[in-house]
Amino acid sequence: MGEMSESGRLVLLGAPLGNPADASTRLREVLATVDVVAAEDTRRLTRLAKDLDVRIEGRIVSYFEGNEERRTPELVDVLRAGHHVALVTDGGMPSVSDPGYRLVTAALAAGVPVTAAPGPSAVTTALALSGLPSDRFCFEGFLPRAPAARRARLRSLATEERTLVLFEATHRIVGALADLAAEFGSDRPAALCRELTKTYEEVVRRPLGELARWAAEATPRGEITLVVAGAVPTAGQRPDDGTLRAEVAGREAAGLSRRDAITEVAAEHGLRRRELYTIVHSPQ
Repeated sequence: MGEMSESGRLVLLGAPLGNPADASTRLREVLATVDVVAAEDTRRLTRLAKDLDVRIEGRIVSYFEGNEERRTPELVDVLRAGHHVALVTDGGMPSVSDPGYRLVTAALAAGVPVTAAPGPSAVTTALALSGLPSDRFCFEGFLPRAPAARRARLRSLATEERTLVLFEATHRIVGALADLAAEFGSDRPAALCRELTKTYEEVVRRPLGELARWAAEATPRGEITLVVAGAVPTAGQRPDDGTLRAEVAGREAAGLSRRDAITEVAAEHGLRRRELYTIVHSPQ
């Protein structure tokens, strides 16, 4: 059908976060030409296709958290038979805190080509709008649901120096912000991004303590992405051994010899070269 090759292929579709006008031309073409569209919410897909004036000729099947374990092998069989399958979630890229990872790994294991029609991402959109440093960041997805587990996870992230991006459900946002303020400090800059690209889009930029108080009063609704500034490095504090090993490995991957990579990282953190050499070569 259409632009696809003769062999089966899985296409991950980056769907609009809320505004249909953000849909790419390629997303429209793929929806109109593939044999099967696997959708997290078939009703949302139908509504999106109508908004885009796209006629989906292929078969539409549901693919969400509750059935992905069962449906994945079915879709892999369809792909191995030479058919083309598109995967679309409610918004953003599949497999980024959405269904998709299981199907991607299964398709690759079966020797099926996997590609993507990139599109909007709540992670990078919120990061850009937050006003916080975006040159280095990490994405943690959804925090644990249980309060004790959530606090433990945040405690482990409190010294992370990169900007942090999180998703959170509306009914847990007040508790999550209170825990963030407690573990990261009430003065840590943050931004709550709500309903991105939609009619009631809102970005609230405040220190965590103020943001937690605001959320408790405002009870924000809709799709929420949190962006939190990284920790300010403490003078004289060196990264843990795992981080040091990762920094050396990163420089090696960029083309430096291990000797030069160790020399650079040691100098950057005020370490003796022999000390870092021992860390890099010690059993993990």
